[in-house]
Amino acid sequence: MRHLSVASREATMRDHGSSDDGRTRRQFLAAAGAAATAGLAGCATLTASGDDFDIGMTAVAFDPPTLTVEAGDEVVWRNTSSRGHTVTAYEGTLPEGAAFFASGGYETEQAARDAYSNSLGGLIASSETYSYTFDVPGEYEYLCVPHEQQGMVGTIVVEE
Repeated sequence: MRHLSVASREATMRDHGSSDDGRTRRQFLAAAGAAATAGLAGCATLTASGDDFDIGMTAVAFDPPTLTVEAGDEVVWRNTSSRGHTVTAYEGTLPEGAAFFASGGYETEQAARDAYSNSLGGLIASSETYSYTFDVPGEYEYLCVPHEQQGMVGTIVVEE
C-alpha cells in the first residue's frame, strides 16, 4: 500500500473522487473525523485543567452546569464573560443542615435578590471569583439572579 501525506491524499481524492483504496473523499473525511473525536475522548473534562476555578460563568450559563465534589471541598466560580453575574443558592432546595450561600454574603435568597435589584449587590465582575466550601453532603441548586430567566442555573452535588 502506498503511503501518502494528508495533502497528497486529499489531492488524490479531489482529482479522482476517491482515495487510493476506493473510499470517497466524504468517507475519508468522516473516518478522519471519527478518529479525531475518538482521540479526544475524555478531554472535555480537562478544559479547566490548570485553571484556578472549578466553574466558569459564560454569558448566560455556568460551565459545567453540574459539578460533583466531596464534603469539605471548596468550589471556585470565575466570571469568564464580560457580563456581571451572581451565585445564589435556591434556599428552599438546600440539603438539611446546609447553610445558605450567595456571592455578596447575603443570609437569604430574598436578601440576595433584593440587594442585586437595588444596587447590583453580590455582582461578580468579569474575571472575578467567588468561592464556597461545601460541608454537608447533598444536592445544591443555585442561580445567577440577573440571568435566571435565561436558564443560568447550576447544581453542586456533594458526596461524602
